[in-house]
Amino acid sequence: MKKNIAILGSTGSIGKTLINIIKKDKKNYNIILLTSNKNHNDLLKQAYSFNVKNLIITNPDIFKHVKKKKLKKKINIYNNFNDLDKIFPKKIDYVMSAISGIAGLDPTCKIIKYSKKIAVANKEAIICGWNIIKKDLKRYKTDFIPVDSEHFSAWFGIKGFSIKEINKIYLTASGGPFLNYPLNKFKKINKSMALKHPNWKMGGKISIDSATMMNKVFEIIEAKNIFDIPYKRLSIVVHPSSYVHSIINFNNGMTKLIAHDTNMEIPIQNTLSSNVKNTTILEEPNINKLNHLNFQKVNIKKFPVVKILKKLSHKLSLYETLIVSTNDKLVNLFLNNQINFLDIQKYLLIILNNKKFKKLKKIEPKTVSEIINLDKYLHTKIRELIYK
Repeated sequence: MKKNIAILGSTGSIGKTLINIIKKDKKNYNIILLTSNKNHNDLLKQAYSFNVKNLIITNPDIFKHVKKKKLKKKINIYNNFNDLDKIFPKKIDYVMSAISGIAGLDPTCKIIKYSKKIAVANKEAIICGWNIIKKDLKRYKTDFIPVDSEHFSAWFGIKGFSIKEINKIYLTASGGPFLNYPLNKFKKINKSMALKHPNWKMGGKISIDSATMMNKVFEIIEAKNIFDIPYKRLSIVVHPSSYVHSIINFNNGMTKLIAHDTNMEIPIQNTLSSNVKNTTILEEPNINKLNHLNFQKVNIKKFPVVKILKKLSHKLSLYETLIVSTNDKLVNLFLNNQINFLDIQKYLLIILNNKKFKKLKKIEPKTVSEIINLDKYLHTKIRELIYK
């Protein structure tokens, strides 16, 4: 029987990777819904190719433009996630939530009730709204699976064990393009240099986060939420080849390393079928890489944003939204040549230490709108704080 699935953010890198996986095994999947913000050309190509009957285009102008077009096939087109009852008369088998940014939180929460399993690639949703997501997962009896290679590998590695049996989980970091770059030359780092990740092909935002190592700060927060494990039992270890994605150290003295090539098809394919017997990827271990497992401690002088983790408590608060929103705005300013590379970490640490915002640590988000409204406020306020 075909699996009924939906892909939120199908025109992004994660979405397109999943589409390519399904293309190789079309007979086993029926795509019920695809969504995009602006990329309507790729979205329509996907819809025609897989005979998809429902699309969501969230950008109002693009939505109006597509609605006026004469389409090759009959397709229901919506511009928000408020009509999911019409799209899903009953629970489907699988949802991939891959809309980037805080914009992905509301759709993720809204679609949980309509799926038996949801795979979440959206960092911001897990970082800022995990308590809301977790509540909905329990309420609607929906299974959750992380997509990020580090979290998926840790999730895979601890299956069958309780968190009490684990001493520590290590998430690996490549170190990005500046791992071996002299600290005294960091002032000369420009946009093109920061976008050149040594191992992964990624979008602009995540590439810059990797260059500052802010992506690992986010991933540790995600891991704390997903696995409900204290920060003191989570750590970052630099691993330049990115072959090992997580290391699990158990209380009995055993340590498990989960490794695979830098290919997102592997974790994504496995979210489709978490049963090892049903997966179709055949990858032999890379003996050369296994013979050169180079692990290093994080250089705090080069990557001071890692210190942010010491400011966080186990309980989720709106302070995490502050971290995400501030970093997002600063990276955007850098990509638009309005601040330099070192300004990202400089202003991030200044704003997070601002007394006005420390009260956010005491406020637990109760609704998605609380998080979205704070994000909107911060995007204007942060610019004021930088240029005052």
